[in-house]
Amino acid sequence: MRLRTLPLSLSGIVLGVFLASKTSALNWLSVLLLFLTAVFLQILSNLSNELGDALHGENPAERQGIAYPIQTGEVTTEQLRRMVVIFAALSAVTGLGMIWASFGSLIGLKQALFVLLGACAIVAALRYTLGRRPYGYRGLGDIAVFIFFGLVTVCGAYYLMTTTLPPASILLAASSIGCLSVAVLNVNNIRDMKSDAATRRTVALRLGLRGARIYQTCLIVGAWLMMAVFLLINKVKPAGAIFILTMPVFCLHLKGVWTRTDRELDPMLPMLVMGTFLFALLSGIAVTL
Repeated sequence: MRLRTLPLSLSGIVLGVFLASKTSALNWLSVLLLFLTAVFLQILSNLSNELGDALHGENPAERQGIAYPIQTGEVTTEQLRRMVVIFAALSAVTGLGMIWASFGSLIGLKQALFVLLGACAIVAALRYTLGRRPYGYRGLGDIAVFIFFGLVTVCGAYYLMTTTLPPASILLAASSIGCLSVAVLNVNNIRDMKSDAATRRTVALRLGLRGARIYQTCLIVGAWLMMAVFLLINKVKPAGAIFILTMPVFCLHLKGVWTRTDRELDPMLPMLVMGTFLFALLSGIAVTL
């Protein structure tokens, strides 16, 4: 299930909930169901990714990251298919419960839009590496991650908690989390460039090693700049910008990206995941308090 990636799925949710709490009382049942839905969708995406790679013939021996059970034969593709179905169903059930808890009903235009958005999220999780033309194999994963892990999670969480449209400035915060989420995908793709070359064309492969490293740097620096502007717009005093405490994590990460290759890059992935979660948490606290 790649549990070490789960904090990434919660980063945008945490920030969106904190921003919503500044203007509205929170419905804690809705918050709980929102967190569960995000976790289930992340696990669904991870399982689908493993299944898709297995079905498309990726060579496990060439993989640079940690070994997963399907590679060692402990889990079969049929068992993995069942897990995919289970977590797709769990995502749908908790997602519908979340909509009901937020709006008090499943009937209405707003509810229908969120049901459609949830369906799109499930399809996006499945189609990343599954199907005849998986978009993850064509270098489109970065766009999907930016949209669903950034814009949808932050703005969607805010709307679910308040049932009102978020201010335009929140797009800066959502884009900041989106960029960091794309950076997590990109460092994964930099690590796996050799094994990916036979089965897919990721952005990292299109850019080459040096270009992918520059891209990683731009994503992280851009995320920091957008969050700084967002906090300025919301008149957060410099002393309140406690998200700066996470800067050493991102600096160490970028140093590792520029000096390591292949398997040596694997520790940089969970480092960035936890850095992103803390960055979102502290940014939300700064605005709220």
